[in-house]
Amino acid sequence: MSFPSSLAFLLRFSKPKTYHPFPSFLTSQISPLHNAVSFSPPNQTPPNLDEHHILHQISHLFPIPTPKSNTQKTKPLVDGFLSPEEKLRGVFLQKLKGKSVIEQALSNVAVELNFDLLSKVVNSGNMSGEAMVTFFNWAVKQPRVPKNTATYCVIVKALGRRKFFKFMMQVLSDMRVEKVEGDLLILSIVIDSFVRAGHVSKAVHVFMNLDDFFLGMDRNTEALNVLLLCLCRRNHVGAANSVLRSMRGKVVFDVAMYNSVAGGWCRLGRASEVERIMKEMMDDGFSPNCSTFSSLIEGLGREGRMDEAVEVFFGMKEKNCEPDVACYNAMIFNFVSVGDFDECMKYYNGMLSENCEPNADTYTRIISGFLRARKVADALEMFEEMLRRGVVPSTGTITSFIERLCSYGPPFAALMIYKKARKLGCTISMDAYKIMLMRLSKFGKCGTMLSMWQEMQECGYSSDVEVYEFIISGLCNLGQLENAVLVMEESLGKGFCPSKLVYSKLSNKLLASDKAERAYRLFLKIKHARSLENARKYWRSNGWHF
Repeated sequence: MSFPSSLAFLLRFSKPKTYHPFPSFLTSQISPLHNAVSFSPPNQTPPNLDEHHILHQISHLFPIPTPKSNTQKTKPLVDGFLSPEEKLRGVFLQKLKGKSVIEQALSNVAVELNFDLLSKVVNSGNMSGEAMVTFFNWAVKQPRVPKNTATYCVIVKALGRRKFFKFMMQVLSDMRVEKVEGDLLILSIVIDSFVRAGHVSKAVHVFMNLDDFFLGMDRNTEALNVLLLCLCRRNHVGAANSVLRSMRGKVVFDVAMYNSVAGGWCRLGRASEVERIMKEMMDDGFSPNCSTFSSLIEGLGREGRMDEAVEVFFGMKEKNCEPDVACYNAMIFNFVSVGDFDECMKYYNGMLSENCEPNADTYTRIISGFLRARKVADALEMFEEMLRRGVVPSTGTITSFIERLCSYGPPFAALMIYKKARKLGCTISMDAYKIMLMRLSKFGKCGTMLSMWQEMQECGYSSDVEVYEFIISGLCNLGQLENAVLVMEESLGKGFCPSKLVYSKLSNKLLASDKAERAYRLFLKIKHARSLENARKYWRSNGWHF
C-alpha cells in the first residue's frame, strides 16, 4: 500500500459523522494525526509532512504484539494452599537439571527460610538424599540460617534416619571443610544412625577415626561414653563390652562407662554379666553407685532371683550407698512384673517414708501394672496421686494408659484419665483422640463423642478419614441418619472418602428408613468422590499431587 493511499484511508476517519463505528479512544488518537497532516491533491507532494509523527500515531493505533509483551503477562502459580515446606520440596519434584537451576528455583519460591522451616523440609516428605543435600547447601547460604553445629545436626539426623549414609558422610566432610567444629550431640547422632541400621562396625570406625570426620574432637572419655551408650541402648551390649576392653589403657575410664554396659546387660536379663562388670569396676578402683545397683537389682528380677534382689537392695546401706529413686523403681518393677502388688506398694510407701520423691517412671510402672491386671480403680487412684504430687505425665504415657483402658470394657475410666490430664494442661495426642472416638462410637456415646471431636479440633488437630468414619458409625448406631449424612458430605468435601463398610452401613440404614432418594443422592456423591480418590492415587504413584 502506497503512502498517499494510506493517508486517504485515514482521511475517512477524520470526516464528521453522526455515528462512529470505532470507539472514542481511537478517534481521540486519530485527531492529532489529522491536525498534523495538511492534505493536497494526489499529484502534489503535501507540504510540512511529518512522517515520523504519522508512523508514531499509526503504531499507537495498531500495536504489533511482541514476545516480550507476552512474557510480561505471565500469571503466577496458584500454590497458596501449600505450606512453605511443601513449596520448597515441590521444587525437587520438577526434576530440574543442574545445581544452579535448582538453586534459582528455590530462590524464586516466595518463602522466608529460617532454621525451623529448614527442619520441617528435611524431616518430612520423601526427598532423596541428593535432593536433601542440595537443598541444605542452598539453605546455609540464606541470611537467616546459621552455619553452625546445630544446623548440621538437623540434616545429619534426617539423612541418618533415612539410611542415606553416603550423603550423611558427605555432609560431615563439607562440615569439616567449612571449619564447623563437631560436638558430642552430632557424634551421638552419627553413631546412633549406624547402630540403628545394624552397621555396628561403621559406628566403631567413626569413633576410632574421629579426627577424620569431625573438627576439634578427640577420642576421649566423653566420646567413648557416647559410643557405649548408643550401643547398649540398641542392645548391642556384646560389641560395647568388646570396645570397653579394647580401649583399656588408651582412654581414661569412669563410672559412667561401666554403668552404660551394666544397664545394657540388665535390659537383657543377664545379671551374671552385671555382677562381672561390677567386679571389674571395683578392681579398677571405682565404687558402684546407685545406678550400678539399680541395674543389678533389675537384672536379678528379670532372671527371677527376687530374694537376691531384695538382699542387694537392703545391703546397699552397708556399702554407704543410700538407695535412690532408681533403686526403688527397680524393686517396684520386679514385683509388678510378677503381679505382687502388695510388695510393690510396700516399697512405694517405703520410698515416701524415706523422703525419696517418686518420679514419672515410678507411677508409670505402677499404673501400667494395675492396668495389665485390670485393677482399674487402683490405677485411677494412683493416677490421681501422681497428679496431686505434681508429676506431669508425658503425652506418650497418657496415650498408653488410654489405649490399655479402651482395650476392655466401657470407656468411662479412659474418660476420667483424659479429663484429668486435659484439666492439668497435658498434651493429648491424636492417637489418643482416635482411640477414644472409636470406643465412644462403639458404645453409642454420641454426645460425649461429638464433644470430644470438638475439643480435638480446638487443640489444633484436623480430622482425617478415620475420625470421620468413627463419627459416622457412631451416629448410625444411634439412628441419627441425617447428621451422619451431613458428616459424610463434609468428609467428601474435604477429599476424604470413607470406607465401603461405613458407607454401606449408612446406605442400608437410609434404605431401611424409606429414604431411598437421600441414599441415591449420597450414592452419586460417593461415586464422584471415589473417582477423584482413584485419580489422586494415580497421580501420587506417578509424581506430585494437589
